[in-house]
Amino acid sequence: MYLTSETKKEIFETYGKSAEDTGSAEGQVALFTYRIKHLTGHLKTNKKDVFTQRSLVRLVGKRRKLLDYLKDKDIERYRAIIKQLGLRK
Repeated sequence: MYLTSETKKEIFETYGKSAEDTGSAEGQVALFTYRIKHLTGHLKTNKKDVFTQRSLVRLVGKRRKLLDYLKDKDIERYRAIIKQLGLRK
């Protein structure tokens, strides 16, 4: 499995408030980004996998909603997570 509990802890430790705080918007955005990168790599080799493609689109939508929430709530946290993850050019 590509996403183990240790990987999740590491992601939330790096981008969230702590390893146990899995509800922070920054941690969730980072986790979604990790999953999106994995699914994108899978779709490059399996072009006809429609279920994975649908899952990828849903994940991107969830991440977009969280980023919009963060942008409305606290613009500095939004800018920080965008910069850390390298989502914008």
